[in-house]
Amino acid sequence: MTEQSGAAPQPPRRALDRLLGAAAEPPAPRPERSRPEAPRALKWAAAVVGLEAALIAIGALVLLWLTVTSSADSVSRALAEVVIVAGGAAALAVAATGLWRVASWARGPVVVLQLLLAALAYTTAFEAEQPAIGLPVLLLVAAELYLLATPEARLAYLER
Repeated sequence: MTEQSGAAPQPPRRALDRLLGAAAEPPAPRPERSRPEAPRALKWAAAVVGLEAALIAIGALVLLWLTVTSSADSVSRALAEVVIVAGGAAALAVAATGLWRVASWARGPVVVLQLLLAALAYTTAFEAEQPAIGLPVLLLVAAELYLLATPEARLAYLER
């Protein structure tokens, strides 16, 4: 290669750039997205979902402790149950963050998980005769669904 007079010297090209070609120019920076302020009902809904996520995570730890310290019929099934419960707690935690940020994807999964929790809580409270566990969960589910159905929470998603 010979340098032309007056031209700036070019930096050496990497082997991968020579093989596949380099980018023409760096991408333009992304514009800042404006995030609307979450209304009070939506912040309370996010707090309730966060509380549910924390309580379910504690439940997963209790299940793990019971699996380790007792003799389960099937350890693999017991560990699978722990993983499923921990996954539900993680999903609720992510959804709580989404509600706090007024993310459009967060409301649907929260409603679906609340309906699943309601079915499990009803079964626990009345069919398994454990109202001390099932009734508080039913109250949390009712509070969450009410908060998501308030006009200010619904309008927060329509204004986007």
